Amino acid sequence: MADDNAQLPTNERNDSGTTSPSEEQDVFESRAKKFKSNEDEEPLEERLHGILCCAVCLDLPKSAVYQCRNGHLMCSECFNHLLADAHLKLVPSVCPTCRTVISKDLCVRNLVVEKAVAELPVTCSDCSVKFPRCLREVHEKQLCQERYTWCCYYRIGCPWGGPFKKKAEHEKKCLQPTKDGTEIKQAIPNMFLPVKSGGRNHLCDYLSFEKIAYNDLQFLGPYRTDEFYVRFETFRFCAFGMEWEVRAHVNNNEADPTLSCERTLSYALLLKESVDRTINMHYTVVKGPLGEMKLHPHIEEFKFSDETPESHYALLPLEDSSECYKLLSGTIRFRLIMFWDDSALVDNNL
Repeated sequence: MADDNAQLPTNERNDSGTTSPSEEQDVFESRAKKFKSNEDEEPLEERLHGILCCAVCLDLPKSAVYQCRNGHLMCSECFNHLLADAHLKLVPSVCPTCRTVISKDLCVRNLVVEKAVAELPVTCSDCSVKFPRCLREVHEKQLCQERYTWCCYYRIGCPWGGPFKKKAEHEKKCLQPTKDGTEIKQAIPNMFLPVKSGGRNHLCDYLSFEKIAYNDLQFLGPYRTDEFYVRFETFRFCAFGMEWEVRAHVNNNEADPTLSCERTLSYALLLKESVDRTINMHYTVVKGPLGEMKLHPHIEEFKFSDETPESHYALLPLEDSSECYKLLSGTIRFRLIMFWDDSALVDNNL
């Protein structure tokens, strides 16, 4: 009993060696005051920020949340960034906190953290209104009275732009609807420019070609060339009775693309056999049924021959750099559509 009493502080035991109710109350009150003071100094939202933040960027996730086998959290952007950089370096990707190996198969989404982050309050930078993070997009696009907007007559040349709360007042006084056709034409001259003769600016022009082919492809790699550049390529495939191949490189063929934050992907089309004439080919890359990329397709043109079997490298028109990280973190699948323009050959024969 003496040893047990020795282990207790003198202010927490009485003569009999037990803690009195009054002393227990004092200890409880002191701890409560300490907890209350800490709560006043650091709000709950800030404490949760430190618990739920991404281990890489130290910010609250904006979309999906992944965790390694030891439970460390990563937002989807940083997760794809880690996988993409490791993929380009040809090394395994690891968690930045515990160094365990991570991949899309080994890591899982943490739905509880995603829902918790979605309910945390955030303040609008324009109107200073607080709302849950899950309503940010709705607030910024539909509810915020300070969001920037245009006059409803901007398509006919009204240059006004300002906060949404002043839009109705401006539209009542807007003079653009009362102007005649000549004045409107001067306000928006680009809409009345003539279309270039022979230009194919519409997809229907390409769909009218006699020879059209498409292939669902997948990039292999990455691998390093003899010059230590990072490159991707597809298997050879057949189109129009000829063998072709698609190659790609990152960041305009940088030796080490992981040194920069931005990511771009460029591709080229290669003719892999000899031909006896010039082939005027139009081609484009789209997502396809198996792909996951978000891009704005752009049709390229190149004349293939024995002297020029490889086209120029065209920038893959992805939405942003984060979309490129997402592609580089896994398998890149896409659909290549090719349009063979043989009108020049017909004209020469005539």
